[in-house]
Amino acid sequence: MRDTVAALGLALSTAGVVFPSPDPARVREQVRAWRQAHEASILREFAGLLAVPNLASDAPNIRRNAERIVAMVEQRGLSARLLDGQGGPPPVYGELRVPGAVRTVLVYAHYDGQPVDPTAWASPPWTPVLREGPFQEGGREVSLDALPSAVPGEWRLYARSAGDDKAPIVGVLAAVDALKAAGLAPTVNLKLFFEGEEEAGSPHMAAVLDASRDALRADLWLICDGPVHQSRRMQVFFGARGETDVEVTVYGPARALHSGHYGNWAPNPALRLARLVAGLRDEDGRILVPGFYDDVRPATDAERQAAAAAPDVEAALRREVALAATEAGGARLAERILLPALNVRGLESGHVGAAAVNAIPTEAHASIDIRLVPDQTPATVREKVESHLRAQGYTVVHDAPDLEARRTQPRIVRLVWGAGYPAARTAMDLPVSRALVRALEAGLGAPVVRLPTLGGSVPMYLFQQKTGRPVIGLPIANHDDNQHAANENLRLQNLWDGIEAYAAVLTGLGPGWHAGPD
Repeated sequence: MRDTVAALGLALSTAGVVFPSPDPARVREQVRAWRQAHEASILREFAGLLAVPNLASDAPNIRRNAERIVAMVEQRGLSARLLDGQGGPPPVYGELRVPGAVRTVLVYAHYDGQPVDPTAWASPPWTPVLREGPFQEGGREVSLDALPSAVPGEWRLYARSAGDDKAPIVGVLAAVDALKAAGLAPTVNLKLFFEGEEEAGSPHMAAVLDASRDALRADLWLICDGPVHQSRRMQVFFGARGETDVEVTVYGPARALHSGHYGNWAPNPALRLARLVAGLRDEDGRILVPGFYDDVRPATDAERQAAAAAPDVEAALRREVALAATEAGGARLAERILLPALNVRGLESGHVGAAAVNAIPTEAHASIDIRLVPDQTPATVREKVESHLRAQGYTVVHDAPDLEARRTQPRIVRLVWGAGYPAARTAMDLPVSRALVRALEAGLGAPVVRLPTLGGSVPMYLFQQKTGRPVIGLPIANHDDNQHAANENLRLQNLWDGIEAYAAVLTGLGPGWHAGPD
């Protein structure tokens, strides 16, 4: 630890305040030069971490991930240890105390990943494969053991969690390496907090935050999860939508019935479910549940202005994903994610194609996720959805009904809700909010996109609730990284840019952030 501090050239003033940060352009130049000279070793370290399977439910391998990351942090001279997961995977904690620094930034990322279907991948999900471009465009494989001295930024590394969310772990550690090599001084204390069950819903996070309150005390939580803007510009997000989900089952006959003998007589659960689902939202995405928007906090003027100022990427996105039109009359994407959303993520009943049979199915199922905005909560959304379905004549149950219930109740819908969590937003005009944007723009030499909220959901609300501190997002993954899907990947330029972004925060944030409370 002492060696790292000395190597970074940190200096104490007699007043206990760090000296002004170095010139941002000089920091960028030196960090970039160091990265360009070490691209091969950065990629091999990244690939080694990606090669460890990381499902939160796979306790032995998730422990291997955590222990490997502890070793990576310690190699930089930072203190590191595993925290008590309170029944879940152990979070990784690291710390670099900077003499004279009066502010502390905590960098959060998660090292667990989504489940995989290996048959859907072009290469095994935990065997990192480097390609010269997207595989669907014919990107050829490149050996990680025979890398050129300069690795092109458009090359992509394929593996589960390449984009979500191991890249920030490698990126922030590489930034520390670069600053150490250049003798450049951070202006803030650094804490690292890497979670091991975010993709499983963070069920133990509240207990972890309570048990490790002192270790996790910081002035700013920097959430490094999610993608950069679709324009490929670095973005900062000040909030995240919450979410809840529900599994829906509608019932028909106790056994499948011949559609000729019993059609037009026995109710078809697939048709009933289709009408039920269609009645939840209109074609423009407006949710039709009465009172659903009553709790929605209106966006502030600053938030609306920031959304309006986001780069126009809609036309390019429509081409990229083959959409002839979008909902709400072509409204801007940044404006749409300020609102709640209801998504049908799956429908199932009977069989189709070659497996289709002329029968009335016994059940029909839908899987729905609902994205929330301030000040909605999962509990109030659940109550409103269930009241809406009762008003449609359904008996709402939460356990599988027995045959007697199915004989006496003509319309039964079973709802199995996930726990979910609410949305969160940090004010965009806080001193720390402005200081972070200034530090990034100066350090990167380019404007960043400021978004009031991320479209996806991360547990920002819990960090805010438990710590009382500002929480802001700084993601680095590419927007087309196939997050949560097969063939997840990271575009290497996003990692290279991320290293420079973290270095800009570490060296530039302190002087622009006043010493009083936010």
